[in-house]
Amino acid sequence: MPQSLLTQDDIIMLKRSDVICKRLTLLAVSGITCSALLLAGCDDSSTTAVEDVAKTETDLSIFEGCYTVSNDEPAQIKVSQQAGKWVMQMKEPASAKRVWDTAEPLEVLDNSEIPNFFSIDPDNVDAVIGRPDRVLVMAHVKPVYANIDPLLDSEYLSYIYKGANTIYRVECDEVNTDILANPHASIIIDNVGPSNESL
Repeated sequence: MPQSLLTQDDIIMLKRSDVICKRLTLLAVSGITCSALLLAGCDDSSTTAVEDVAKTETDLSIFEGCYTVSNDEPAQIKVSQQAGKWVMQMKEPASAKRVWDTAEPLEVLDNSEIPNFFSIDPDNVDAVIGRPDRVLVMAHVKPVYANIDPLLDSEYLSYIYKGANTIYRVECDEVNTDILANPHASIIIDNVGPSNESL
């Protein structure tokens, strides 16, 4: 259309449509930019930073307290915080002049080490601590998992020397217990020879 044939209303309409097109273009560019930023925010490289923060924020206070291998026994292991560090102590025998032995340091273990000590999926464990020599390793099982696994009757697992088992959190006490005493020492077992009886 030649300029001379356009009326005043036609010129206003053209200007309005030009303004609307510019605004729609701006809106489209903004939408694409926001989408790109959103997708960049979902990049997998950021999950590593989140995992690192989670590792440093593990709440070890869930381990603070005393433990035993059976609910009906007195405390045998004590986990506490001393001078800002986590430590464990074992009960001394009745002949000792103290109840708890010298505190041994504990350190946080990575969940990837769990299969070395326990037959449980690492995703079902909140935290793992252990002595540097790995003579003792303790794991706290997530309560939700402990409630549905019929093989677990406690939220705590322990690996002591070369064996893993559930352990029980009990009240701390100041009574000596000889953990290493052999409860079967007075039992005499006769050697059994080959049987002459027929099956």
